[in-house]
Amino acid sequence: MATIPIVVKHQGTKYDVEVDPESTGDVFKFQLYSLTGVEPERQKILIKGGQVKDDTPMSKFNLQPGQSIMMLGTPGKDGKDVLARPKEKIKFVEDMTEAEAAQQEGAIPAGLTNLGNTCYLNSTLQTLRAIPELQNALGKYEPQSTALNTTGLLPPLDLTKQLRDLYKSMSETQEAYVPHAFLAALRNAFPQFGERSRTGPGFAQQDAEEAWSQIVTQLRQKLRVKDSPEGTEASFIDKYMSGEFTSELVCDEPAAREGGEQPVVSKETFLKLNCHIDSSTNHLRDGIANGLSEKLEKRSEVLGRDAIYTKTSKISRLPKYLTVHFVRFFWKRETQKKAKIMRKVTFPHELDLVEFCDDKLKSMLVPVRDKVREVRKDEEDIERARKRRKRNGAEEAADIPGGKGAKKEDKKDEKKPSTSADGDVEMGETYKTDAEIDAERDAALLAAKKELHALIDPDLAKDDGANQSGLYELRGVVTHQGASADSGHYTAYVKKAAPVDAKTGKRKEEDGKWWWFNDDKVTEVTADKIETLAGGGESHSALILLYRAIPLPSAEGTIE
Repeated sequence: MATIPIVVKHQGTKYDVEVDPESTGDVFKFQLYSLTGVEPERQKILIKGGQVKDDTPMSKFNLQPGQSIMMLGTPGKDGKDVLARPKEKIKFVEDMTEAEAAQQEGAIPAGLTNLGNTCYLNSTLQTLRAIPELQNALGKYEPQSTALNTTGLLPPLDLTKQLRDLYKSMSETQEAYVPHAFLAALRNAFPQFGERSRTGPGFAQQDAEEAWSQIVTQLRQKLRVKDSPEGTEASFIDKYMSGEFTSELVCDEPAAREGGEQPVVSKETFLKLNCHIDSSTNHLRDGIANGLSEKLEKRSEVLGRDAIYTKTSKISRLPKYLTVHFVRFFWKRETQKKAKIMRKVTFPHELDLVEFCDDKLKSMLVPVRDKVREVRKDEEDIERARKRRKRNGAEEAADIPGGKGAKKEDKKDEKKPSTSADGDVEMGETYKTDAEIDAERDAALLAAKKELHALIDPDLAKDDGANQSGLYELRGVVTHQGASADSGHYTAYVKKAAPVDAKTGKRKEEDGKWWWFNDDKVTEVTADKIETLAGGGESHSALILLYRAIPLPSAEGTIE
């Protein structure tokens, strides 16, 4: 439909405005904002036919070409700033350095060059880079100043330093980066990654899970963080990426228990959860459950011989970042290779691990988890109601006699306010405006978020490197394509982080898309691509999952 030219009067000035009848009030208000500097929420538009609300279709007002309307309102403090000359000179992308361009919203992250069967390493590095706290900690890392540090390595061969430098270099370019220095440091620290291929020239393919584990082990030893300048140092990995099991070891034979043998309870740290795959494993939950119970043979002092024991583990600490490993590779004696289990095993974008926790931790997590779900439902209900009102408003405008955008005829038989016997006017029903309803619901939602924060256990609240709800969101996936660990191809999928608003410094909403890192090739993909990584053949299947604890609101009810 063609636009309608009208005149808007504001503070003695006339503005020519083209109005699209198909648009809504909020679009019209932003048109006026661009001309007058008066923020939409500070505008009052006088127009025959009703008040201009954000969700009101402009066709409702049956505007005529050349019609004049009036707008009241003055710019707020921020509005005046908008019209002021920029304090800093605007710099266009073509005038930026490569490092500046790489920091802009929408920039494609750097890929990594394959240096000969190093896709296992590239995919691992790209997924670990999805942890912002790791990048911050690496940025502050400095090797020991002595010529030889305590590990006997010269600084250039310090794996942690090389990772710091690698990530810094990657953040300053959108081109593929060549990780020569890091690869040299890795092969120096772990010679197995320098093994030559038996089937041809060059280096052999390696297992990405082994590379992940060795890099994390090195970081656990070297990378330290402090909560405050006066605080004590702690291992970054222990704080953010390690959990704790509470395990119970019980002899399967009743004779041992009857003879007085007591269960052995112990605690141990874990850096990843294993998803064991057998003929009954269809979902990640099944595999994790399999990994938390195992049989082992050891000597029983009560029985005086070896016996079978069952070790059952429960989680007593959940880290902020959780690594899950699909145990897809096993040693096949006939081929002398690590063969691959092809079975399809699905995994969720949101993972709930509360059922696998011990009773103490479960009692801390359940109230928070349940409140999170309650708040989400409230948010969905509010958004659904807003969309319904907007849709109904558009339908009402379309149902006006004479077609969409035509004026309603005045009803002569409209009811007038009735009066009582003593002459007083009787009050009819009063209705709340959409804005009042939204304000009430938003206030209730904010109160619920504050209540959610208050439910976090004080001990868990002090541990900002732990998960405080038991819920995780998927952030990264390392995949493998092929039939064995010693061949095939590895890639990585990393969820796009929300861009940071340059003015406020706050993060915007995520768009739900992912980056696919295939060595030096980086492609944007939609979330449904992740659903195809469950396996079931030699195509790309998930080998490592990186989950992050869902963000929770602060005491003020806001979520960063």
